[in-house]
Amino acid sequence: MRGIRTLPTGVERTFGADEIIVTKTDPRGVLTYANDVFLRLSACTEEEALGQPHNLIRHPDMPRAVFKLLWDTLGRREEIFAYVLNLALDGAHYWVFAHVTPSFDRAGKLVGYHSNRRRPDPESVLAVKQVYDRILHTERGRPTKGAAVDSGWKQLQEELDGQTYDEFVWTITNRIGR
Repeated sequence: MRGIRTLPTGVERTFGADEIIVTKTDPRGVLTYANDVFLRLSACTEEEALGQPHNLIRHPDMPRAVFKLLWDTLGRREEIFAYVLNLALDGAHYWVFAHVTPSFDRAGKLVGYHSNRRRPDPESVLAVKQVYDRILHTERGRPTKGAAVDSGWKQLQEELDGQTYDEFVWTITNRIGR
C-alpha cells in the first residue's frame, strides 16, 4: 500500500482519556479490525488500514528492541503492556499505553492478536521516552537491523537493571499515580 515511508512532522496528536484504541490482527500482525479512534489518530481510512501490517504506524523513534520484546512475549502466549510511540500516515505522532493479548480459537490455536490502547499520562511518557531514547541511541548506526536489535536488546536489559519490562512499566505507571 505504501511505497514511501511517512516522515514525522513533529506534530503531536492526542485523544480523550475516555477513548480506547482497538485493533485486531491475524497471527502475522496484519490488521483485520480497527476502530474509529485508531483510524482517526492514524489518519487513515478503514480501507487503507485493513490488510496492512500493524507496523504501518511504526514510528522511527520507537526502539526495535521493544518490538522484539513484544513479539517474544506474545510468542510465549502471554499478554504485554507497553508504552508505544506511533506515527500517523500524515506524519503526526501519538503515544499510547498498549495492552496486547494473543487470541485463540476454541481448540487453543492462535488466531491473532487484540490490542487496546489508552492515552498515557504525560509524566509516564517522559519517563519512558528517556529510556527509549538511550536504547534508540545504541540501535542507530548499526550496520544491519539484526545488529540494531541485538544492541538495543542489550541496552534494554541494562536499563531494566534486573527487573522485568512489566515491572518497569508498572513502576512508571504507578509512580505517576494512574
